[in-house]
Parts: sequence; structure tokens; C-alpha cells
Amino acid sequence: QVPYQPSSPRQVANALALLRGRAGKTVDLGSGDGRLVLEAYKQGLRPALGYELNPWLLCLANYRAWKAGYHGKVSFLKKDLWKVNLSDCHNVIVFLAPSVKPPLAAKLLAELPDDARVVAGRFPFPSWTPSSSLGQGLEQVWAYDMKEVRREVQGSAQESR
Repeated sequence: QVPYQPSSPRQVANALALLRGRAGKTVDLGSGDGRLVLEAYKQGLRPALGYELNPWLLCLANYRAWKAGYHGKVSFLKKDLWKVNLSDCHNVIVFLAPSVKPPLAAKLLAELPDDARVVAGRFPFPSWTPSSSLGQGLEQVWAYDMKEVRREVQGSAQESR
């Protein structure tokens, strides 16, 4: 369990800039107070939903959605991200601790469609090469296109034989 740290307005803007113009279901894994999900919905990424285990943060996210007039338009679900099937997700936002990244990378590789894009904030995926990045320092975010990540992973698996 990692302490919750809300994304800064710049982190949110950078993460969503890397998803601009994309379509399909957008999820935030560990959605905290919901700010990324609300902003994704505002930018036309729909459906937009967040998975969060902390009941206080879920309450806050739902309150923020209601206050913004998005009640019933965005969803915040109390689900364990390890038990959620992500095969219908085209845009995945991840602001999680580095220790979670290696097992999460395996889950995303196994479940996401080829046209999916993963945007990581605060910490990149250590074994993946980003297709693009935005911002500096704590504001930096990385985008990974699953088709390219799979090609790279398969290539390095063949090299190691």
C-alpha cells in the first residue's frame, strides 16, 4: 500500500495530452480522488472510469464527479486492479509506485488490445521503451503503445534464446 499523492494539474494535463485524439474506453488504475478520470471525460475520452480500493478516495472521487455535473457519466469502482479484465481498454492511465510496475507490465501485455496506449506518471515502466514522453522531473509522463511494446518484448525474447 503506497501513500496516496494526488496528481498535480501539470501531471494531469501532460497525461491527457498523450491521449488527445484517441477513442475507446479509458481507465485509471488507482484513480485516487478521480481527477484524471474527470479530466479524461471532459476531453471526450469515453467511457472513463477509475479503479480504486481506498473507500475514502472513492467517496471523494464520486463527490467531485457529482460536483462537476458528471454523476452517472463517469464511474469509480472499488475493485482490485489485479482482478479486473482490461481487454476492452484502449487508454490506461497509471500513476502507481515503481514496485507495482513489473507485475503490472505483465498483466497489461497479457490483456490489452494492440491499439491500446498506456500512460504512466511519476515512474516509467522499467522494461519498456516509451513511444513518447512529456514534461520534466516530477511532471514527466510516458506513453507506451502496446503494439510497439509487444514487438520490442518479442524481439528481446528471441535475442536471448
